[in-house]
Amino acid sequence: MSAEPITEPVMTQQDPIDLLSAIEKASVAPIRPEYVEGMAIVPPTPNDNHNHGAFELSFQFRAAGFQLVGMGNGYRVAHKDGRTMALVIPDFYLRRRRPTELDESYYKAHKGWYPIDMVALVGEVTSTNLEIDTGPKLRTYAAAGVPVYVLINRRANTAHCYTTPTLPGNDPTKAYYDTEEKVDLGEPLPLPAPYPTLDTAPFVTG
Repeated sequence: MSAEPITEPVMTQQDPIDLLSAIEKASVAPIRPEYVEGMAIVPPTPNDNHNHGAFELSFQFRAAGFQLVGMGNGYRVAHKDGRTMALVIPDFYLRRRRPTELDESYYKAHKGWYPIDMVALVGEVTSTNLEIDTGPKLRTYAAAGVPVYVLINRRANTAHCYTTPTLPGNDPTKAYYDTEEKVDLGEPLPLPAPYPTLDTAPFVTG
C-alpha cells in the first residue's frame, strides 16, 4: 500500500468521540478513524494480503470452537476518571461475551463504541502504519488490560503474541506486555491456553 496514515494531535478539552465523528462527516469517502495516545488516526486502506490474512486468522479461532471471534467493532478505552483514553478498531478480536443490554446502552451513549472490557484478545495486522500497531496501540491495549495481543508485522515478516499486560503507575503511555512469543511469518505462533496455535502461512506470499 502506498498511502500513509493521517495522524493529528487532539485538543484535550474535546471528547475524541466527537472529533472522530466530525472527521467521518467531513470525508467524501467512507472512513472509520481511531484515536490513540492523543492522536486521531485515519488508517490507510488495507490491501488484499492484509484482509485475507486477518480473515484466515479469524477463521482459525472459529474452527477451534471460539464463536465470539469478530471483525469491525470499535472499542472505547476510558481513563479512571471516565474520560476517553482511546478509540480502537482491531483487525480481529475475541470477545468475552455477546453485547449485553448494558453494553448496548454504553454503545449508544458513546456514539458507536463498545467498552473494551468486552474483549479478551485483540489482533492487528500492520499496514504502512506499523509504528502505530507496534507502539501506541500496543501500549493502549496493555493499559486497557487486554490479556492477549496478537501482532502480525508484515514489514519485519514476524508474528508476535503479547501477554501479561502491565501498567506501572497511572501513565498509559508507559504500559507494556511483560511476555512475548515471536516467530517468523509462515511458522506456527503459540498462543496461551485455551487458544489455538495460529498458522501464519496465509501472510506468506511468493
